[in-house]
Amino acid sequence: MDIKLREVEYRYAAGTPFERLAITDVSFHIPSGEYMAIIGHTGSGKSTVLQHLNVLLKPLKGEIDIGSRTIAAGRKEKDLKEVRRRVGIVFQFPEHQLFEETVEKDICFGPMNFGVKEEQAKQRARDAIRLVGLPESVLERSPFDLSGGQMRRVAIAGVLAMKPDVLVLDEPTAGLDPRGRLDMMEMFASLQKNNGLTCVLVTHSMEDAARYADKIVMMHKGRVYKTGTPREIFSDRDSLRAIGLDVPETIHFQHLFEEKLGFPLKRLCLTPEELAQEIRDLRGERR
Repeated sequence: MDIKLREVEYRYAAGTPFERLAITDVSFHIPSGEYMAIIGHTGSGKSTVLQHLNVLLKPLKGEIDIGSRTIAAGRKEKDLKEVRRRVGIVFQFPEHQLFEETVEKDICFGPMNFGVKEEQAKQRARDAIRLVGLPESVLERSPFDLSGGQMRRVAIAGVLAMKPDVLVLDEPTAGLDPRGRLDMMEMFASLQKNNGLTCVLVTHSMEDAARYADKIVMMHKGRVYKTGTPREIFSDRDSLRAIGLDVPETIHFQHLFEEKLGFPLKRLCLTPEELAQEIRDLRGERR
């Protein structure tokens, strides 16, 4: 499902003395099946954009196409339930939203709230719990008896049970250790690839943006600062530094390595695996 934002503007507390411009003139396109990352400092507008993607917030100017539905400023919107089902959001620390007495009931809550029958919802719960890498036996347990990482996976399963076309991830690895973060990000990458999902990752991690995204949107002071592929974005270190960001550690190491070599490698390496391969190839050429 495609999503297009056209000249979107939003102000918090509009029309009051506390009015604050959050985003303005935001335009970009998320093609169906793409993995997009939105990067920028706190206050850049990332989370405000995120909340427009399933109409938690509505634009005060501009419009948004969400599949075949157009959400336009100044117009009352009805029957948003289907839009919100098709665009699932995983917020930071989603495990804080768990509340039912069993994992199964928690996962079933969303689908049943959208009209899915109980037996079908239970089947969705079984399917979703497998997708997030947990055994079906977990369904009978209290979510509050699980580890923090397992609780997060249960919360994500609750979003997946809604069968969204678009999965929006707001700093989904916050608070996890490096191993847990990698496992979580690999899970999302697998879900996106194997289930044809469109993924939108809002992140402070340049490493995750470089490794997983097909395209990156840079936000700064409520505006789209730059868009491009990871290689295009991270090739321009000056633009990143101008808004207080920097390249991933792998690229930083590559620059240091190239300084020692006295010449650049053949390509910009986005991951440690790519850099290791480039160095192996270089050693083979010089033998």
